[in-house]
Amino acid sequence: MWLSIALGIISGLGLFLYGMSLMSDGLQKAAGRRLKGFIERMTRNRFVAVIAGTIVTMVIQSSSATSVMVVGLVNAGVMKLSQAVGVIMGANIGTTITSQLISLDINMIAPVLVMVGMIIKMTSKIETKKHMADILIGLGILFIGMDLLKNSLSPLREVEWFRTLLVDFQYNPIMGIFTGFALTLILQSSSASMGILVALAAEGMIPLGSALYILYGDNIGTCTTALIASIGSSTNAKRVGVIHLIFNIIGTIIFSLILGPFIARVVTAIDPGMVARQIANAHSLFNIINVILLFPFAGVLMWLSTIFVPERAIPAPAQTTHLDPRVLKTPFVATQNAVKEMSAMASLSKESLDSSLQAMITKDKDMVMQTIDKEYRINLMEKEIFRYLVELSKTPLNASDRQMIDSLFHTINDIERIGDHAENISDLATSFIDNDLQLDEPSLGTVYKAHGRVMEGITLVIEAIQEGDLEKAQRVVLIEKEFDSFERSSRKNIVARMNKNETSIDTGLLMLDLLSNLERVSDHFKNIAQVVIDLDGQTRFVPVTPVQEPLSA
Repeated sequence: MWLSIALGIISGLGLFLYGMSLMSDGLQKAAGRRLKGFIERMTRNRFVAVIAGTIVTMVIQSSSATSVMVVGLVNAGVMKLSQAVGVIMGANIGTTITSQLISLDINMIAPVLVMVGMIIKMTSKIETKKHMADILIGLGILFIGMDLLKNSLSPLREVEWFRTLLVDFQYNPIMGIFTGFALTLILQSSSASMGILVALAAEGMIPLGSALYILYGDNIGTCTTALIASIGSSTNAKRVGVIHLIFNIIGTIIFSLILGPFIARVVTAIDPGMVARQIANAHSLFNIINVILLFPFAGVLMWLSTIFVPERAIPAPAQTTHLDPRVLKTPFVATQNAVKEMSAMASLSKESLDSSLQAMITKDKDMVMQTIDKEYRINLMEKEIFRYLVELSKTPLNASDRQMIDSLFHTINDIERIGDHAENISDLATSFIDNDLQLDEPSLGTVYKAHGRVMEGITLVIEAIQEGDLEKAQRVVLIEKEFDSFERSSRKNIVARMNKNETSIDTGLLMLDLLSNLERVSDHFKNIAQVVIDLDGQTRFVPVTPVQEPLSA
């Protein structure tokens, strides 16, 4: 008997988790672009962050995934701790939708959902419909898994000591809370542990009083994922995991000592005789009321997190990276992080190009060394972003995100090539300085004009990436055409002055090489602008400058 029960529970949980994963992937692919908008609008205030955290978790179907994503964003320096508190609170509300779903008795239509989803998936060529099919199939498999779990647990009704144990949890709160915590820690899914709880209730094996304490433990157990994810991250990222844990521990204490009987009366009045529905409603009320009670004390939670996670003795480097592997579980955020890092790489290429041209104008070898240093950093960034994009391309992506990833591979190569040309120009500047060459007035004027036009183009293309501004991207394309014309006319002018001995051969040849490199730079930033145009401005993001926040109650 015990072997068949164990196999049934494992099979039911496996189907449950697979169905949830399939449904979550379908939801993410269908709503990925909209979720990016929610992530951007989180920066408004803490209340908006709660709403955004709720909605994102309802779509992702995992508060653990949301908390890991938040840890990654805080670690990358693009989300403040005060915003993270709101998102974590919202995630606790959003995750209750799962318990509401699995408490519904719709097992009869589960096979129909799978069948309809499979028909849509096999017959439709429209990507959006295929995502909807995955959602239906996942939902159907989830309920089939729940039904198998219930049936596998039903023989335990005849086991006296097991029934006694479940009943006794209501008289031993600490043991009940620990059981819920351990179950969630082992399964690494509060939804799965809630599924077991609902299945036991559906079979009439666990009273509401016992289920409440296990439910509280589930909420504490789900915090372990964020705590594990924060290992090795920044101080504030560690504080996110600690805040999540403190939030749920305080809620558990409040409900265990004060509000538990009130919640039990309310959910019993709403659904008398239906313990599975009572558990789902209790889970929702626990998290909603906990947010209402603790939202005004977010500053206190932040302050408590600084006690448990004090500032490091050695401050973290000022330069941050967005390439956090923790957020690969939420591809729509990881894609935006890759774009942010690409934008930072483009800015570094701009600085490298500027210092190389300044070296030519001022004959300053320090500028040459700055260019070489920046080019080295650009090459390192290129490798890291490429590795990240390779990993990101293996995750479930919708068509627009996959198109963006493919375009980013080419764009990063264009940015790196701008850095290469900057290094070439610094070599020309070194030769210019070592040979003590001089720029005559017309040549100096040409360098100034070329410098101004190229810097205008690369500045605009960076803004076009960050803002998804199609108008700026189109202006970059026009600048490239204008620079081609400027380069041709300047070449003719230089050759003519060389023929008339108005400039030296060495200076003239260096100037021709300089123009060739700058013309190639203009080609590369035009390519980048064309990607922004082709993607219809989907690269847009709202950069957040990390600030030191006052921690007050």
